[in-house]
Amino acid sequence: MNYVFPPAPQASVAIQGSDERVPVRRIFCVGRNYAEHAREMGKDPDRDPPFFFTKPADAVVESGETVAYPPETENFHYEAELVVVIGTGGTNITEDRSLDHVWGYAVGNDLTRRDLQLKAREQGRPWDFGKAFDRSAVIGPIYPAAKIGHPDTGTIQLTVNGDVKQSADLADLIWSVPEIISILSHSMTLAPGDLIMTGTPAGVGQLQVGDVCVVSVDGLGAIETKIGPRES
Repeated sequence: MNYVFPPAPQASVAIQGSDERVPVRRIFCVGRNYAEHAREMGKDPDRDPPFFFTKPADAVVESGETVAYPPETENFHYEAELVVVIGTGGTNITEDRSLDHVWGYAVGNDLTRRDLQLKAREQGRPWDFGKAFDRSAVIGPIYPAAKIGHPDTGTIQLTVNGDVKQSADLADLIWSVPEIISILSHSMTLAPGDLIMTGTPAGVGQLQVGDVCVVSVDGLGAIETKIGPRES
């Protein structure tokens, strides 16, 4: 096949303990999936149907990399997340079979231009500029479900410069991983390489140049991101 210019490189994520990698197809994100975070964002945490937004595959950043403070924001936020990696595609997946489609899990950080997100929300517009910007999805090494099982409890925590900012339990998710997968699959066909960032606990806040942000989930290790100077 002839292209008028070279295709973009395939985005991918590391696998813990392996030199193989998982190709990233799409990144789905669940909004306000912890009750206390919903409240701090001024919303009711009742179990209304979950909503989703996306990030481009090439927004992926690996642990240990420096992320420049992004343009057009003065309110740059962290969001600790559990990431689900789809390994077997499907549509109209039932909850009781959802976990059969999971290849593994990872730690994530949904970086957010909060001022742009909130402005878009107030105007009834999409969140893309607040959520789907360059290098906005920090994803740690993937732990295969075949080795670790399917975590549904355990501490998820985020620190900035050693100070704890977010701390919760995976059991606090409003919508569980099986429910999220089933709901998504009834709207569109899931495929291998799709990632799902499952939502963040309460305690979101600002990052500044020079900050070091660490996110950890029990059984999945920790990821670290340093915030670099704003790009000129």
